[in-house]
Amino acid sequence: MRTLETNTSGSVSEFILLGFPCRRDIQIFLFVLFSIIYFLILMGNTAIICAVWSSRKLHTPMYILLANFSFLEICYVSSDVPKMLANIISQTKSISYAGCLLQFYFFFSMCAAECLFLSVMSFDRFLAICRPLHYPIIMTRRLCVLLVVFCWAGGFLWLLTPLILISQVPFCGPNTVDHFLCDLAPLLALSCASVSGIRLVCGIVSSLIIFLTLLYILGTYFCVLTVVLQMSSGSGRQKAFSTCASHLAVVSLFYGSVMVMYVSPGSGKYPGIQKFVTLFYALETPFFNPLIYNFRNKDMEEALKKILSVLLKEIFKGSKSHI
Repeated sequence: MRTLETNTSGSVSEFILLGFPCRRDIQIFLFVLFSIIYFLILMGNTAIICAVWSSRKLHTPMYILLANFSFLEICYVSSDVPKMLANIISQTKSISYAGCLLQFYFFFSMCAAECLFLSVMSFDRFLAICRPLHYPIIMTRRLCVLLVVFCWAGGFLWLLTPLILISQVPFCGPNTVDHFLCDLAPLLALSCASVSGIRLVCGIVSSLIIFLTLLYILGTYFCVLTVVLQMSSGSGRQKAFSTCASHLAVVSLFYGSVMVMYVSPGSGKYPGIQKFVTLFYALETPFFNPLIYNFRNKDMEEALKKILSVLLKEIFKGSKSHI
């Protein structure tokens, strides 16, 4: 395996992503396992997008936000998993300097966009439950589109500062990153200059997006809980809880793993734990998102059944024409 490659200026021109160093048979097992999970993530989230697109009943702000969130999950997981799969079975396990910076930028930009989407989705639930009469007036199609644009643009703009700072960091060697993707901590550990200021700024930027969105989500759900507990109707209370339960489950999964990774003291000192937690929050939310939002959701189930029936009819027609 190559350990160091430099360009004409003497700086590193590529990195080696160590990934999961283990026996060949275990690497093949991991490749098959992650490939299956990746395929299921693509299928599950694509199914949600198709269901929302095909059913006029689901052309509401809540489901439009959910469809965009599912598309984000597909982009999010595709920014690191294909390269991880390629490196598992590859002997070189290399990624170019520019490719490494782009992977860092896209992966964490979509991570930031996910924080924004989860907070916007909680705002939608807050309006629907706490301001039901004003909901159609406030949550118009125009506002919904603006919120979607805000989430996508906000996520990518938020990570511009860390990207610019990391692009200024000199890497003279070694170039082996003890991770399966270009994460901040293992990258800065390879710098041949002091990066304490950059580490601090990047830490503040990531902490702000995590804590501001989490506090906003907790605040909106505190208001929702207050209103729900005051409801006299038991069926109304149950309906409100079931509406929020799926979103809260996704919030708990995502923020729980992110907090363990970036907030718990000493989490970056153990590369094995760091890799496991990063892998967990990179895969678990995209994987469980379709399962959580489809569970006991009659509207989504009906839309998915219609799509499945149309697909089966087309397959049956195609097979009949070939006979």
